[in-house]
Amino acid sequence: MELVIGNKNYSSWSLRAWLYLRESGIEFEEVLISLYADDSAERIARFTPAGRVPVLLDGDVVVWDSLAIIEHVRQRSSGAVGWPADRVARARAWSIAAEMHSGFLALREELPQNVRGRSPVALDRLSLPARRQVERVFEIWSECRRDHGARGDWLFGHFSIADVVYAPVALRFLTYCIPLPADVRPYVEAVAGLGSVRDWIADAELEPESLDFIDERWPASETPLQFG
Repeated sequence: MELVIGNKNYSSWSLRAWLYLRESGIEFEEVLISLYADDSAERIARFTPAGRVPVLLDGDVVVWDSLAIIEHVRQRSSGAVGWPADRVARARAWSIAAEMHSGFLALREELPQNVRGRSPVALDRLSLPARRQVERVFEIWSECRRDHGARGDWLFGHFSIADVVYAPVALRFLTYCIPLPADVRPYVEAVAGLGSVRDWIADAELEPESLDFIDERWPASETPLQFG
């Protein structure tokens, strides 16, 4: 398999697909395309008509979008990371994963991924929609940990696809020093301490590319960000 990804420092959707493959024990090669370069769109278009990363190349099969990649790999490999086994927990995991996948646009705009950065942001400097979305993430994590925390460090006790989906959000909160409620701090620490996440961050720190509009936190309206 080959996984086409963007800059590890900036591409949250790439992180999700990459993390899923790593935690599932899937062997793959990385094809890294620097985002927002002059030839980025042309290079990405060689792999997918959607024009965005990540993209998985599995023989003659091409899969794009992080959740599609996850489902393709999960069905192909019996040992891949899955959803919670319990019916009720699984329904909640599906719901919160879909909620993150399709929403939280203000949070994505105002707190873009920048894993090697530390840029404290006061909550009152965010827009009202972004603040509400931060609070919603905390609510999701708190409820999951309340009901399943006795089983392990993750949202549903054991590491699942839901954790893959929310891992980049945890890293954003560290980047921008967002105050963490006591009951969710251990979860963020678990994400940051995961070996594969640490490897991703180490690679990000070695990347030569720097996007000023993210590093300097330009107003979202003045950036080319696409809710990543």
